[in-house]
Amino acid sequence: MTPPETAQPTRTLAERWLQGAYQGSRWLWPLKPLGALYQWGMAYREQAYRRGKKTTWQAPVPIIVVGNITLGGTGKSPLVAWLAKWLVAQGWSPGIVSRGYGGKAAQYPLFVSPETSVAESGDEPLMLAQQTGLPVVADPKRVRGVQALVEAGCDIVLSDDGLQHLALARDIELLVIDGARGLGNGCCLPAGPLRESSERLKRVDAVIINGESQQSLPVDAATIMTLAPLCWRRLEDGAHFPLSPLPFSLPVHAVAGIGHPERFFRTLTALGVSGDWHPLADHQRFNAEALNFADTRPVVMTAKDAVKCFDLAPANSWVLDVEATLPIEFEHWLAARLSALSYRRHAHG
Repeated sequence: MTPPETAQPTRTLAERWLQGAYQGSRWLWPLKPLGALYQWGMAYREQAYRRGKKTTWQAPVPIIVVGNITLGGTGKSPLVAWLAKWLVAQGWSPGIVSRGYGGKAAQYPLFVSPETSVAESGDEPLMLAQQTGLPVVADPKRVRGVQALVEAGCDIVLSDDGLQHLALARDIELLVIDGARGLGNGCCLPAGPLRESSERLKRVDAVIINGESQQSLPVDAATIMTLAPLCWRRLEDGAHFPLSPLPFSLPVHAVAGIGHPERFFRTLTALGVSGDWHPLADHQRFNAEALNFADTRPVVMTAKDAVKCFDLAPANSWVLDVEATLPIEFEHWLAARLSALSYRRHAHG
């Protein structure tokens, strides 16, 4: 069944700019000189850290940074959740540090529990705390956040985002790219969606593509990650239901306040869900009015949105939980890297 066309709200200038940056719109071409200047500035900053002009802090435990070089969602948080569970299975005691975008805590570092207010923590740290049950700290200063996790007994730390947060030394860098959108027009801000040059892909430990890549990338090899639907979750009581048959009636209202809403809507279509799609801004701040539709259709949302809507959404609201899947070869590679890292740290005592 083909769903109706996506409901298109009035887009902000930032949203129209991001769409143009990924689609290669010509109206962004005059901004290319500014993009080149921004790229130079980022390269200069990185060199300052590499040469010791700016200081970095080396944690006493391994640090794995999961980040990207593009604006908009790429699938970093699902990868962090997968890594956290994998590390636990390998015998590690991981913690997760996040900037906590959108949250305003009275004091940092903020240890995030499944019951923490999303207004304090931001959506992604709360979602990760609920999904993993592990220590999660939100702190704009990631070094301080990592220090808190180490003091709490974590023997390895995952940084959700933070590729450009060079004050925190890292042992492994994993760079995530959205396979559907790639690197957009290949230009740096404000001419394109890149936070730094595409050459950065050659200096990370692994490039992970969320879905099949539809754009050539300047790397010899990359790992394909898939986000697989896991189950339906009823928002009001957390009860889980299988993907099929659908536990709700059609049509629905589907909302997505993530970096790339279209990916969520494509997944819904593949699961046989039809209705009206409502793309929202990434880290959208919800209120009851935003979810107050004129009819009584079920409302379907992402896990990232669900942590902000628990007290706002109508009773017939549903969450599609997903999980990352990575090839066994990546697991073997990561296990070998961590083993070698542990050996070097032990040898240098």
